[in-house]
Amino acid sequence: MSGDFDFEPIRGLPAVPPDGEQIVWQGAPSWRAYAVEVFHVRKLAIYFAVLIAWYVVTSMYDGKAWADIGSGLSFFFAGTAICLGLAAALAWGYAKSTVFTITTKRVVLRHGIALPMSINVPFSKIAAVQMEAHKPATGTIALTPISGNRIAWLALWPNVRPWQFSNPMPALRCVPDPHKVAKLLTNAMQHAEGDAVELAPVVRLVREPDAQSVDQPASAKAA
Repeated sequence: MSGDFDFEPIRGLPAVPPDGEQIVWQGAPSWRAYAVEVFHVRKLAIYFAVLIAWYVVTSMYDGKAWADIGSGLSFFFAGTAICLGLAAALAWGYAKSTVFTITTKRVVLRHGIALPMSINVPFSKIAAVQMEAHKPATGTIALTPISGNRIAWLALWPNVRPWQFSNPMPALRCVPDPHKVAKLLTNAMQHAEGDAVELAPVVRLVREPDAQSVDQPASAKAA
């Protein structure tokens, strides 16, 4: 998969940063956390477990022979393995194609398997930073754009805060050691903007909205 991004001058970035801009941190999501939080393999497993239990109970109630029940179970187990395996494979593929970058001026999200995209979110367009910790030892750092700065939800997926359709929030999803990453981000924003920032579950950075919009996603190959 690395060959798909050989055109990048720096891993995770569509172009070399301008003079004076430095990379503070780069990382990628945990594919296991992606599988649970994004592709919901745990919920899928519970769903299939309930479905199998329901099948066994109803089959016994109908008086089916154990040989017939076992034959039906083999079908359910095969379907379960295929669905969970596909979800896990997608989680692995998306995690391997995703790179999060924090520089001294912006956050960059590069993601996409079939169509790689690079999304730039300048610090000046971020109204708030919110961190949510997950288990084990991963978390999501969501960025609230200043009012009037909007990126399409589908262009951000899967690196978007869940269930925020009307006001999509770019997110560094399922990153290991989220407290450290959030601290690095807030410190970088503090140095860039001169704001007094303290790391908290929600960090508010009050700024006045302007006429410019957050950089829209563009194909990394085109960049």
